[in-house]
Amino acid sequence: MLVVGAKGFAKEVLEVLHQLDDLHELVFYDDVNSDIPDKLYNRFPVLKSLDQAKDYFQSVDKRFTIGIGNPVLRKKLLDTFSSLGGEITSTISPKASIGHFGNIVGDGSNIMTGSVLTNDIQIGEGTLINLNCTVGHDCIIGAFVEMSPGVHISGNCIVGDFSVLGTNATVLPKITIGKNVIVGAGSVVTKDLPDNCVAVGVPAKVIKDLPPLNF
Repeated sequence: MLVVGAKGFAKEVLEVLHQLDDLHELVFYDDVNSDIPDKLYNRFPVLKSLDQAKDYFQSVDKRFTIGIGNPVLRKKLLDTFSSLGGEITSTISPKASIGHFGNIVGDGSNIMTGSVLTNDIQIGEGTLINLNCTVGHDCIIGAFVEMSPGVHISGNCIVGDFSVLGTNATVLPKITIGKNVIVGAGSVVTKDLPDNCVAVGVPAKVIKDLPPLNF
């Protein structure tokens, strides 16, 4: 597998792949940071051009996952590496607890250690559910959502595409959060939030509008 990214969150994806015993022919990709070594941890090669990535997909393994958190960048990277012949793949920690009834997890999702998902939950493409998050029953989590560590979403909630929930944010039951919304760390969402905004506080209040995304 190819992990897009070689810093930060990519190292947490590496731990999940270790848990899954899926380290054979594992490589990372970083064409941005000049301080990245040729091998991560003196073991895993770091590819540094799209041509190298394309060759890897053609000759070694078509699978890739995204080791970067930013939702918009995740979407762009998914499109780029898919166009090279890669096949987006989810990485789901065996130390996450996922219910057995009615759940749908979109391709390219990252579900990290300690997270708990109950039943009848839909997770969109490319979504990141970080360490120790919880998602209650009958929730719909959109595509390319980023849930930071310790986020708790109660039952019957909807979170729109490309939204970011900060560390330890809490969403009360039957709440709808729009598309492209940033919820600040530690905030408690008690009322619906519209598209394209930043909301912070206890209870969370909109403090800023965001430009709409062109997706």
